[in-house]
Amino acid sequence: MNSGSATWPGTWAARLGALAGWRRWMVAALLGALAATALPPVGLVAALVPAFTGLLWLVAGARVRGALAAGWWFGLGHFAVGLYWVGSAFFVDAQLYGFLAAPAVLGLAAGMAIYPAAALGAAQVAGHRLRLRAWARALLFAALWMVGEWLRGWVFTGFPWNLIATAWSDIDAMMQPAAWIGAWGLGLVSVAAAALPAQLAEGRRVRDLALAFGGLGLIAVMALAGAWRLQDARSPDVEGVRLRLVQPNIAQHLKWKPELRTGHVQRQLEMSRQPAVVGAAPTHVIWAETSVPFNLAGDPPLQRVLGGGVPEGGLLIAGAPRADGRPGATRRLWNSAHALNADGEIVATYDKQHLVPFGEYVPFRSILKFSKLTEGRLDFAFGEGPRIIDLPGLPPASVLICYEVIFPDEVPGHDGAGGGRPGWLLNLTNDAWFGVTSGPHQHLAAARLRAVEQGLPLVRAANTGISAVVDAYGRVRGELALATAGVLDSGLPAALAPTAYARFGPLFAWLLALATIAGAALLGRQPRGPSARP
Repeated sequence: MNSGSATWPGTWAARLGALAGWRRWMVAALLGALAATALPPVGLVAALVPAFTGLLWLVAGARVRGALAAGWWFGLGHFAVGLYWVGSAFFVDAQLYGFLAAPAVLGLAAGMAIYPAAALGAAQVAGHRLRLRAWARALLFAALWMVGEWLRGWVFTGFPWNLIATAWSDIDAMMQPAAWIGAWGLGLVSVAAAALPAQLAEGRRVRDLALAFGGLGLIAVMALAGAWRLQDARSPDVEGVRLRLVQPNIAQHLKWKPELRTGHVQRQLEMSRQPAVVGAAPTHVIWAETSVPFNLAGDPPLQRVLGGGVPEGGLLIAGAPRADGRPGATRRLWNSAHALNADGEIVATYDKQHLVPFGEYVPFRSILKFSKLTEGRLDFAFGEGPRIIDLPGLPPASVLICYEVIFPDEVPGHDGAGGGRPGWLLNLTNDAWFGVTSGPHQHLAAARLRAVEQGLPLVRAANTGISAVVDAYGRVRGELALATAGVLDSGLPAALAPTAYARFGPLFAWLLALATIAGAALLGRQPRGPSARP
């Protein structure tokens, strides 16, 4: 540490850098937990600054193994706090699975922690070899963090939950850059801004201060750009369409009880038929994921009953399991969404294609003999892949069931390919598994980012909430609170022209990452002198 160690940032940096052994790992885990408080529903975005700056100070003089370990402990704390709600799913059937709740959360957090560890370790190696100053290491780490988030969205089927960009979900203006650089790029800028104050440990010259707070200036510029985008952002409704979202708030432990299933369907039919309190009568009714707890596709009498809840000339869109064949080894099961007309005819079907490991199927089934968490012992089959569904009386839809909506690049036609572009995103989900926790709030935040990225409105029907109608700018037009029953009547906001992200996908995010790495490597080197060994 140079003369900057006389300043209070330098003092704190020196104290953190002097920690070793279990003290370093515990502080790293606490810093990761602090970063998780920036995510919904807490939303303390400012917590990212001490979290990421503190992490870089903690490993400033460490060897690569020390940086890898600190990054892993940071990730463990971050994901354990951010994903604690996963444990709730194991208490739906506590007698069978309750004992797995804590190991599942810690195991998931431990696996996800590999990505921050790799990002910090790689940044440490490059920082030592290139003799980078603190600000350059911060930028390099931010770019590698983005790479880690992208990999987290693909490896082992992917789990890009709680991308750092979702921390901005309470600020509409700050979500708008996702239309150009996606959640990936917005996360890079956010981590860079939070980590750049690490430069304060090197001194308090004007240049050091400018570098340390330059990222915050960039955040301000992005906020202004977002505010400019929203200044005249009108969101007219699609003509002739009035949606009704039905949120029955059925607890997960009651959802599949044989003696209650018919009553669940009847209750939702009654809610669908309620007269509109405000505005025109609904033309289309939307129920949540597996809202019909029967094999609807194989039950024509039930189809006709449901047709009685369809507005004349409109549709009922509802989630239901779909099975083919007779019970036995050859039978297949899908997690599906069906659209029915007033005659009870199924006019369109979508089968979920991105399934939840261990929730909807057990990977390596020939080796792992235990059951999945969802109802029944038969694994769900994979659908055909992302595709656009034509629905009478509605714009073409991209249907995304449950956590399919958290994947930024799985909207069909997002790059202009795949037979056109959808006019809206429809997310059917059942977050009853996670009770009144952070999970449903985080799920909605991710879904809103998809709307901004694609310039498409998003409609979200959730069994226990949070159901919502979101316009193409990511703004919530209406919502039903978590753990409440009710209906939400709303128009369908119109789509925008394709955004840069819709046209080019993550191209600009990757160009931003490459420019950040190149800028750090070319401009951030220290003068020749002794350096620490990696």
